[in-house]
Amino acid sequence: MKKIILIAAFAMFSIYGFSQNALYGVRAGYNISNLDFEPTTGDFENMHRNGFAIGFFAEYSLGSSLSIAPEIQFSAEGAKEEAIRIDYIQMPIFFKYKLGQSLAIGLGPQASLKGHEYEDGLQNLAFSGLAGIEYMISDEFFIDFRYSYGLTNIFDDETNLEAKNTNMQIGFGVKF
Repeated sequence: MKKIILIAAFAMFSIYGFSQNALYGVRAGYNISNLDFEPTTGDFENMHRNGFAIGFFAEYSLGSSLSIAPEIQFSAEGAKEEAIRIDYIQMPIFFKYKLGQSLAIGLGPQASLKGHEYEDGLQNLAFSGLAGIEYMISDEFFIDFRYSYGLTNIFDDETNLEAKNTNMQIGFGVKF
């Protein structure tokens, strides 16, 4: 786990050499997550889970309107039932396009490492697609909304179940 965090931090800060304008910040969010079962199963009561996310990011300008923002964050996801609650250490890489001074949209991939038990029938690593919108309240403070959809099955192959994470996140942050 320490190696993965070290590699992610190195990747986040190594991009600095490619950019003249770099911002760093902290972001916290409220999650509403659930699982998308294929096909629908009666094995679990599939109700959404409310949770939180908190993390650090760097944002590097790639031009006047484009930037890349790698992050490291903790995120409580999964579903309400105890057996399928999943806490992740995540590394989203967000490509942002500014639509003006205060508004930006973004897309990107996200890798998620499960932060607890390793022999529980759930995959240790998950990948998602991420989309969002960000509004700058001032020069430093922002609010955002993100939606992520899992690209990989969260269950081990032996379980014969297939489900993908879905997550909506409302966030607030500060850029330095």
